[in-house]
Amino acid sequence: CTFIVLSKDPNTEVKNSDLQDTNRMIGDVNFYLNNTDNPHEAELEVMIAEQQYAGKGVATEVLHLMMQYAVNDIGVDDFVVRIKDTNNASIHIFENKLGFKETERAPVFKEVTLRRSVCDDLKASLNQWTSHANRIKCALE
Repeated sequence: CTFIVLSKDPNTEVKNSDLQDTNRMIGDVNFYLNNTDNPHEAELEVMIAEQQYAGKGVATEVLHLMMQYAVNDIGVDDFVVRIKDTNNASIHIFENKLGFKETERAPVFKEVTLRRSVCDDLKASLNQWTSHANRIKCALE
């Protein structure tokens, strides 16, 4: 599942026509259900490609939204991320903002694996963090 991240004006309501404005695209957030041993585990990825939006909480916000969707709509029970071990900003987000714990380091791939299981506290936090969000239903062609 992929969500495209758009820049937003906090004083303007988003309309369906805004979703086709490619000039507003600043990144994406994804999850994959690719663990055949645990079909309820989602591997998360996030990328904020436009540097002027880096470090402003955008990645944290879209990860909250994606996790809330994955838990409430898809039935995800566990999350995993694999991050380059030099990407301190992403590691910080997942450990300190989202409560993930390091479970593995793969020096040959220069990668760290972090995990977070879904519990009632996480569900409540996700619902609180995303209470401001409104879903926009659209069919892009």
